[in-house]
Amino acid sequence: MDEQFVLRVPPSVAERINLLLSENVSSSEEKSLDLEISEDGRTGTFVIGNERFPASLLDLPCVVESYKTYDDSALVKTADIGQMILVRESGEASPDVVEYRHGLTPPMRDARKRRFRREPDLNPELVQRVEKDLVNIMSGGTVENFDADVNSQGEAGDENARNTNKKAPPAAATKPEVPDTGGNAGEADGSESDDSDDSL
Repeated sequence: MDEQFVLRVPPSVAERINLLLSENVSSSEEKSLDLEISEDGRTGTFVIGNERFPASLLDLPCVVESYKTYDDSALVKTADIGQMILVRESGEASPDVVEYRHGLTPPMRDARKRRFRREPDLNPELVQRVEKDLVNIMSGGTVENFDADVNSQGEAGDENARNTNKKAPPAAATKPEVPDTGGNAGEADGSESDDSDDSL
């Protein structure tokens, strides 16, 4: 796959780039197009002709896929685009963030805030301690940094969970009293062999 990025330029620069790409350029000065990135890797200069414009490399809030086609019916994925070079007019202030706030289309306006879950606030020391404990447990050891406070909270939480999970025992099912309506009302059960004839 190719490495690609989005180049966002002001309207005046976009017209000049369109002329340059259509090769309707009258002078050789207009044919020069260059992008210089500074040492920090996030700022730079976009050069078209004799004019220089400040540029910034920004991360997009989400990955954008790009496709190309050879026959106007089948699309072939060419790259995942995660960064954008934002070219500004000379007087505009540079963005102070690394990630661009909006996506490329109007529905993705303020995408990070509106569409994505907030990242949890985790204490890095706690994460390192838990990672170390997990490695110890996986290698057959025990937890070294076991707090009594955490243990007591865990036991109280387990007891509360047990109490909420207990259900009242079901009441014994009683059978309703139903009178016997059998065919032998009042007769004792007996076999016919008892009433057999002993005359033989």
